Amino acid sequence: MQLKAKLARNALTIGSWITLGHPSIADIMAAAGFDWLVLDTEHSVLELSEVQMLIQVLDSRACPAIVRLTSNHPDQIKRIMDAGATGVMVPMIKTAADAEAAVNSVYYPPRGQRGVGLARAQGYGARFQQYRHWLEENAVIIAMIEHIDAVDAIDSILSVPGIDAYIIGPYDLSGSLGRPGELDDPEVQAAIERVKDAGRRTGKAGGIHVVEPNPEQLRRNIEAGFSFLGYGLDIRILDTVCRSHLQNIREVL
Repeated sequence: MQLKAKLARNALTIGSWITLGHPSIADIMAAAGFDWLVLDTEHSVLELSEVQMLIQVLDSRACPAIVRLTSNHPDQIKRIMDAGATGVMVPMIKTAADAEAAVNSVYYPPRGQRGVGLARAQGYGARFQQYRHWLEENAVIIAMIEHIDAVDAIDSILSVPGIDAYIIGPYDLSGSLGRPGELDDPEVQAAIERVKDAGRRTGKAGGIHVVEPNPEQLRRNIEAGFSFLGYGLDIRILDTVCRSHLQNIREVL
């Protein structure tokens, strides 16, 4: 089953984040069995050429490549999709109009407004018609809900045709409430609950990014009803494993 179909059925999927540009990082994480991987261009130094290389690595492992954008800009979305991404994760969606703009940038006319070009996704011109069909059946658009304005407009955002799922950005959401990083604050938690409730009403898959690789926290979020879960990221997984192993070694020396 393709990722788009899994999201439509609210099937549980667990992915992670990639911020490092070396192809072996993507290869190792895809081989580990994540259901999808996000290539993060918003909070990393990844360039477009590196993103395409990483997409090719993930394709070789049949792992969906979702690119977290720096902004909801049609030119960026067009280039990312032309590079062969499975889909995009769009930051700071605050209104239904923002969500509609993202959908329009992913799809060709008449459904959207994406400019037509011939690049890797279209087989460099050899498979344009096949790509058009693939796009309709497989492209994934994830709305990042990370501001209180988005929470206030959440039902209209999730009702936009073409939005496949949402993911909550807890740190930015807490910041928009004047409580940056205070994720357990009652007001922050209440905002998260409002988003979850809207997801249930609209039937949209949704989740949250468990930034620190903590299996117990991941389990709690699954039990809370999230089905689209981000678990850790390359740099945090590497850091925590190195630190914990060294601590254990030093304790027995």
